[in-house]
Amino acid sequence: MTQAINSSQALYRCLPAMDSLLLIPQVIGFSDTYGKPWIKSLLTQMLVDVRASIATQQQLPHWCQQSAGVVIELQQRIDAGHRASMSAVMNLTGTVLHTNLGRSQMCEAAITAVTNVMRHPVPVEFDMGQGKRGHRDTAVSSLIHELTGAKACCVVNNNAAAVLLMLAATAAGKEVIVSRGELVEIGGAFRIPDIMAQAGCKLVEVGCTNRTHLQDYAAAITDNTAAIMKVHTSNYHICGFTAAADEAALAQLCRERGIALISDLGSGALTDLSRFGLSKEPMPQQMLKDGVNLVSFSGDKLLGGPQAGLVVGDKDLIAKLQAHPLKRALRCDKMTLAALEATLKQYRQPETLDNQLPIFRKLARPLSSLNSLAQELIGLWPNAAKVVSHALESHSEAKDASVLAQHFNVTIEPCHTQVGSGSQPDVLLDSVALCFMPSANGTMSLSQLDSLFKAQAIPILGRITANRLWLDLRGVDDEYLLSAALKAVSCSPVSMPILQAAPEFIIGGAQ
Repeated sequence: MTQAINSSQALYRCLPAMDSLLLIPQVIGFSDTYGKPWIKSLLTQMLVDVRASIATQQQLPHWCQQSAGVVIELQQRIDAGHRASMSAVMNLTGTVLHTNLGRSQMCEAAITAVTNVMRHPVPVEFDMGQGKRGHRDTAVSSLIHELTGAKACCVVNNNAAAVLLMLAATAAGKEVIVSRGELVEIGGAFRIPDIMAQAGCKLVEVGCTNRTHLQDYAAAITDNTAAIMKVHTSNYHICGFTAAADEAALAQLCRERGIALISDLGSGALTDLSRFGLSKEPMPQQMLKDGVNLVSFSGDKLLGGPQAGLVVGDKDLIAKLQAHPLKRALRCDKMTLAALEATLKQYRQPETLDNQLPIFRKLARPLSSLNSLAQELIGLWPNAAKVVSHALESHSEAKDASVLAQHFNVTIEPCHTQVGSGSQPDVLLDSVALCFMPSANGTMSLSQLDSLFKAQAIPILGRITANRLWLDLRGVDDEYLLSAALKAVSCSPVSMPILQAAPEFIIGGAQ
């Protein structure tokens, strides 16, 4: 029989000894399977948590009532310990390229390519034709030439690295001219002036925030000038009384004065985005055609590939990047190169990009399709309510059995999706969301519902704003998995009773 515990000291005395826990038959089995040191460390943490619960709440956790509860809790902690930190989630936040969620999803061809190079030896730096050492950028460089006309390409691990290497290899110890309206800062405090300093360049600012003219650049060129640099302001937009020198005019000026024109393009679209209802982005192929000598851009944003930075352009300048000591420190591994190559091959058929690349599939999904999906999903709630009604008839303690039916009103609402990762900041796509608003009689908060969504086998990530939790359906990858997860949430219990009773299996004192 269990008995009520009325004091913290009595509760502390109820703590089981470590030796008694290790003698539980199921725990012995866990020790044999996973190793005794790790299982003992988990049990130690469980006892720490019990002490914390006594100190702050003057009660024992619900699992600390009998040995079966300890086994269940230990199993859950074992499962959590084996769960990958980067396991799948459902990104319904309304940001397609979510930096904190890995940005672009890979196409199936890229996934297959990465799996292949993980499993087998591959000629990452071996020339199969000549039977000697080759260069790891060769395959990507060939594809970039095919797609953009660039004479050569250098691949590094992200666009920040690409900008750093581009400056260090072409302008170290010299001046680089940049418009004041293009001295951008991106996430993680990446600032153009700081990168200039790290690369050993001297930044020369010209023009004004909103207007910079060709003559501003021309007047700033000296004998120590190495390059003019254009920076695409992908994460903000200046409108109104503005002016900027175009690449073709700057390229002509640079040729006349014997300096290079380089560009940090940032997001790096290789296809026209206006067909998705987005603003038309500058593309590397057009900038090269206009005479830009080097263009850098990301692989994991609007390109739709893995995290990578590409510098494309003149062969002689690319050779300087390849020979620079930083290149080895910034180079990509075989998995990134394989995914990037497979992604670039999809651009050989631009008409199929909407089906092959996940980012374009999401951007292209029609509003009518999202509305239909929303109608199907919201149809789950009446069924959940019926289950609750039946439970109320049978079990008085089940009054809080359904989270959604009892605590939230669920509606279909129009919303807007953003591209994300600093791309297209001033353009939003029309979308549809499931919205959860606390009901008048509900006692559960939106943050608690959010936690419940995140606790699913595949966590659901939405956003909380305007006193509602929004699930933007443009981000859905698998409608069946989302439906199953929402059904599970709709029938989840709100709370479990926490008993304050002595465990039945306690042997000895605290450890």
